[in-house]
Amino acid sequence: MYYYRLGNIPPKRHTQFRQPDGSLYKEELVSSEGFSGIYSNLYHTYPPTRIKAVKDPVKYGPTRIDDYALRQTHLNTSKVATTGDDYLSARKVLLTNTDCSISICSPRQRKTDYFYKNAEGDEVLYVHDGKGTLISPFGKLDIRQGDYIVIPRTVIYKLEFEEGPLRLLIIESSSPVETVKRYRNQLGQLMEHSPYCERDIRPPHELITETRPGEYLLQIKKQGYLHQYVYDYSPLDLVGWDGFLWPYAFSIHDFEPITGRIHQPPPVHQTFQAHNFVICSFVPRLFDYHPQAIPAPYNHSNIDSDEVLYYAEGNFMSRRGIERGSFTLHPGGLPHGPHPGTVEKSIGAKETHELAVMIDTFRPLFLTSDSLEFLDANYPMSWTDPAPGSFHEVNTP
Repeated sequence: MYYYRLGNIPPKRHTQFRQPDGSLYKEELVSSEGFSGIYSNLYHTYPPTRIKAVKDPVKYGPTRIDDYALRQTHLNTSKVATTGDDYLSARKVLLTNTDCSISICSPRQRKTDYFYKNAEGDEVLYVHDGKGTLISPFGKLDIRQGDYIVIPRTVIYKLEFEEGPLRLLIIESSSPVETVKRYRNQLGQLMEHSPYCERDIRPPHELITETRPGEYLLQIKKQGYLHQYVYDYSPLDLVGWDGFLWPYAFSIHDFEPITGRIHQPPPVHQTFQAHNFVICSFVPRLFDYHPQAIPAPYNHSNIDSDEVLYYAEGNFMSRRGIERGSFTLHPGGLPHGPHPGTVEKSIGAKETHELAVMIDTFRPLFLTSDSLEFLDANYPMSWTDPAPGSFHEVNTP
């Protein structure tokens, strides 16, 4: 990230900064990797440590399936309208390992009357459908369809969405989610060959300062529980902040694709990195321009990674039976590739209008109990040449 500031701050850190009544504003350092990573300094009206009550924690988290056989997997979540009442109950983890979890979220309620903090993971929200605002002590952040919302761990926030379809893909990371290292120079600036730059990153734009006393519920996710903290002042009591650690939005539509004469490998689509996994964006682009090029991807054996694709929009050239909102999991240990007939069909095509999010993990992913209702039992056999009128020739995008 880059340096940003909003509101009023003192000329130097850790010095006196007084309120109109003469009392001190309360400084809070929010830092990563101890004091070695990125950080921000926040200036509160009231102490952030002031707690009114601590209620009983609530069990929270997925049930992992450990005996699921090694197989290519299709989770068809395309018909899901809602997954729960509010933002937290509606988060359904479908795939998980020690490095990341992948969820869908379509809450009935468009606003929450509580704040939320993930105390053990960075979060990336991909807004498949919806429009609204992320509200945090760092300010308002407008969000819209196609946005990635990157929320560093410990950031307190709540969401307010407008009426209409709402579908979120949520990726939770046990390590920091960062821009891709090979896109950055030694000072951290995104370089000329990067498929996006700082102009594409949208920081919070309007500070909200609430100083009214009351009861403000903060639900904190950590170690399999939602811990219930009640404060007598709002977390939105900041008058200013500055630093490198803050939530931001980046639209998948601002990702500039890298193309070539022949088919390019998935790393050219990489958008974010974290420990042991990456996030990639497949966006509309021109196909390969070698006269003998085959636009469809080649068969590939994952020897050390699991590949998840979330299909957002468009005609997915190498897949059949896949719908908007489908997940595919192609695990390490098995080859995967284009479905029968799609390679020949791709020859001569000039462009694609597909939109998809890919998560490549370097440790195996596990299905959860919430994923089983979406399981397509026929998918592992879908590379067999189909007979006329069979499953493989219907539901083709």
